[in-house]
Amino acid sequence: MKTNCSLLLHLFFSLALLLGLGKPDPDPLQDYCIADNKSPPSFFTNGAPCIDPNKATSDHFTTSVLSKPTNTGTSRFGFNATVLSTINLPGLNTLGLTMSRVDIAANGAVPPHTHPRATEVLICLKGQLLVGFVDTSNRLYSQKVSPGDSFVFPKGLIHYAYNQDPKIPALVLAGFNSQNPGFQLQSRASFTSNPNIPDEVLKIAYQISNQDVTKIRRSLGG
Repeated sequence: MKTNCSLLLHLFFSLALLLGLGKPDPDPLQDYCIADNKSPPSFFTNGAPCIDPNKATSDHFTTSVLSKPTNTGTSRFGFNATVLSTINLPGLNTLGLTMSRVDIAANGAVPPHTHPRATEVLICLKGQLLVGFVDTSNRLYSQKVSPGDSFVFPKGLIHYAYNQDPKIPALVLAGFNSQNPGFQLQSRASFTSNPNIPDEVLKIAYQISNQDVTKIRRSLGG
């Protein structure tokens, strides 16, 4: 009995140690790793290959892409986003974070979605937004945010942002603790995957009919 208890205790502390060491992105092994966006990759890496550090310049660490508004009219949901990446900011590579500018039209929304690899902190810069997330107990945490307010969405949980104003667009800045947080809209993942999720599965999951599945797929561009 003592042996079993000792083994279980050892496994428990080992698991706790591993979870405590777990991070969204690995720590860099050098000061920086400027992404090499010109050479075609000959193999796939968890991140982008680096250029020669001696060729780094200040331009690799700066960008103005987030200063430019996006066109929300191109989205059926009424939002559009610009995300910092190793393409528009090569010095970001391996640093374990990124940011995005999100423009939301009047009465537009960023529908329920997830970032599987990152926690998100949203800062409202313009407009009035209703934001929220649902935890794994199916409990909704929702809040109205105004310019200057912040809200945090825990990693991997479904969340949304809705511009309730019928006339004024909204602007937010979002920060992520991963270089590549991922983005998955729940509606499109369910109804416009390639190949499609079987209709019978969707009918059971959403308690809808065959006609509903077809209608939703068509409306989402599937």
